[in-house]
Amino acid sequence: MCEPTVTTLSAAAMPTDRHVLKYVQLRYDDGDNLICTDDAISEEEQALLAYTPTPAPRAKVLLHSCCAPCSGAMVEEMRYLMDLDITIFFYNPNIHPKREYEIRKDENIKYAIKHGIPFVDCDYDSDAWFKRMVGFELEPERGVRCSACFDMRMEVTAAYAVEHGFDYFTTTNATSRWKDELQVNLAGVRAALLYQKQRGAKLQFWVYNWRTDAMTRRKYEVSVDEKFYKQEYCGCSYSLRDSNVWRAQQGIPKVKIGGDTAGLGTRYFEDVEADEAEESQEVVDAFFRDANAHFGDEKRPKKYQEALQKSSAVFVGRQKSAENIDANNW
Repeated sequence: MCEPTVTTLSAAAMPTDRHVLKYVQLRYDDGDNLICTDDAISEEEQALLAYTPTPAPRAKVLLHSCCAPCSGAMVEEMRYLMDLDITIFFYNPNIHPKREYEIRKDENIKYAIKHGIPFVDCDYDSDAWFKRMVGFELEPERGVRCSACFDMRMEVTAAYAVEHGFDYFTTTNATSRWKDELQVNLAGVRAALLYQKQRGAKLQFWVYNWRTDAMTRRKYEVSVDEKFYKQEYCGCSYSLRDSNVWRAQQGIPKVKIGGDTAGLGTRYFEDVEADEAEESQEVVDAFFRDANAHFGDEKRPKKYQEALQKSSAVFVGRQKSAENIDANNW
């Protein structure tokens, strides 16, 4: 096993337009309410969203990792069963607060070193992330804000992959029940296409089914074996806010950041059955059902409209235009 390396990537070395929306449209619905929608999926994108074959042994794959628990089973599969040459790329400017970010990153580095896997530690690029999310503060989980977040992280990952000669890239976000698999994979496909068209790159986003029953089970087994830190929310400040709103309604203690005790359950993964039950499909579905109903807060839709109105200047001059390509944010 080769000696693992941890390298850094500064914000200055990232794409300068990473804070700019690229696939989001702001428009009025039939009731004259401002709404944000993601671009329709093109035929080209749809074809690339199909599950693709495993890359050939020793292919260079850049693995965007959100955290160690989501990486564990994936790393095992890619490194030891598929014999791929992988590097872990940690670019997650959405994670808030900084203490939570450092906990997740440090645990990820420790796991990479244990398995001799190179690790790229990116700057905590939260200012750029918040700029890209302006106006989406009250979007429900799995809404347009999440699409914009995945887009940003996949674009920076793809840029690094192109510059460093990787054949493929993929992301651990695709393993989680808390994420919309289509949103995640579409962001990856679009990022790959962006660099294929701009630079003639051959980079591909690897779409694979990481959510089989066996993989999901193994994910929890690895997390227990490693005693990984058990996260209590997706990561961003808005998911932290909404998780605590939902918990209050369910009579569950608030999320705790760090420390030896958690708001719910144990601080670290300890029991495969119990840990998996805490994130069962039923629990996940219940949370998103309530989130889409604004947690019963009748004032929230109006607040969202006000937020979109204030941020509408972000979209001015960014209509799709063949004449003014530089003004487009697609």
